[in-house]
Amino acid sequence: MPTNFDEIIDRRGTSCLKYDFAAERGYPQDILPFWVADMDFRAPQPVLDELSRRVAHGIFGYTDPKAAYKDVLIDWFRSHHDWTPSAEALVITPGVVFALCTAIRAFTQPGDGVLIQQPVYYPFTESITDNGRRLVNSPLKEQDGHYVIDFADFEEKIVTGNVKLFLLCSPHNPVGRVWSREELLRLADICERHDVLIVADEIHHEFVRPGYKHTVLASLSPQIAQRVITCTAPSKTFNLAGLQLSNIFIENASLRRKFKHELAAAGYSQPNSLGLFAAQAAYAHGEEWLCELRTYLESNYQKTKAYLQQELPQVRLIEPEGTYLLWLDFSAYGLTDDELDERIIHKAKLWLDSGHIFGPAGQGFQRINIACPWHTLKQGLEQLASAFRP
Repeated sequence: MPTNFDEIIDRRGTSCLKYDFAAERGYPQDILPFWVADMDFRAPQPVLDELSRRVAHGIFGYTDPKAAYKDVLIDWFRSHHDWTPSAEALVITPGVVFALCTAIRAFTQPGDGVLIQQPVYYPFTESITDNGRRLVNSPLKEQDGHYVIDFADFEEKIVTGNVKLFLLCSPHNPVGRVWSREELLRLADICERHDVLIVADEIHHEFVRPGYKHTVLASLSPQIAQRVITCTAPSKTFNLAGLQLSNIFIENASLRRKFKHELAAAGYSQPNSLGLFAAQAAYAHGEEWLCELRTYLESNYQKTKAYLQQELPQVRLIEPEGTYLLWLDFSAYGLTDDELDERIIHKAKLWLDSGHIFGPAGQGFQRINIACPWHTLKQGLEQLASAFRP
């Protein structure tokens, strides 16, 4: 049966980070949240069936992936992304941010430069600074409502910043870029010339809007794959974040050994057993659900775009190419970041992600998650419009 993405599912009372922790984080209790990037939709039915089967078994001991798990992953990436990673390359972690931190510790030393492209997913910054590395920023440039890479600045920052590692966000969160093959080749070429390793966070790779195509960085060539740590997860694709499982691919055997050594040093070995079986079921049987979801999200986007044009014409929507996160520019209102947050939180009663947490280039922006039933999203947009009407 087709999934009813219009169904309102009450997530309150489930220790849900999105809905249940407003007061603990200093927000009004009745705030409507659109911040954290998970979805208000049930996971695919085959995943729920598999979880029910495993729960009924009643034993949740130590678990490792069998060959069938790896085969399902490889088949998925081969058929969906023209990329065939090797089974040996797979390393499982509890999450992509965990993998970012592991890579930073494995491949750099305290004080080394790690490059990012702000405005970018804010845990990138935390992963660098919390591990005692030096943040080097090569900011994206906005040109006519479209973000591009400043390749000259990118290379200069690598040289002057003594950069050893580059954290790539692809597709990019929050600006919604789906990097072209040509852009990725230029980035990889610069990194190769200066012996910089690349950690590619490709967690949003299944959410690409019509007319665009995601290119897995490691698929560009065997040579490029040797310096790339590819981070993927079913968490965004199939709404399984709470099951704590990510699939990291490292083709270079030496890099993989270093990464796994750092993983062991953190005390992590076997993955979450339910996460493992849920992921396998999702990649084996979740494609129909995902296709329906993409259609629904595109409808949400088009309705949101039309609503903003009609009711909030001063809010500039950055046209997304991918992800289910919209990057909204409120700078026309002339508010400081504090004033903007105050109006959105206490007048609109909405919990969004403030743009400034993504870096200085995010000032005046807000990020909103549209992966929810349209009724919920429309309510949020109406509250937003009411707060900004004269």
